[in-house]
Amino acid sequence: MSAAFVIEVRGRQAGLVVRQDRGGYRFFAAVSEAFALEGKVFRSAADASRAARAIFAAPAR
Repeated sequence: MSAAFVIEVRGRQAGLVVRQDRGGYRFFAAVSEAFALEGKVFRSAADASRAARAIFAAPAR
């Protein structure tokens, strides 16, 4: 059974995570700010959400 969850930060869709058969949630970026997370596997959807929030909170380079 697969499951997908949208990850939103400040009212914007940052990406989505899809549960993997072997455990974890793979992140797919929806906006350029979240590209650094593209393809990363997180232990939970909540962990992915925290990572996305951290990226959006980081100062722009």
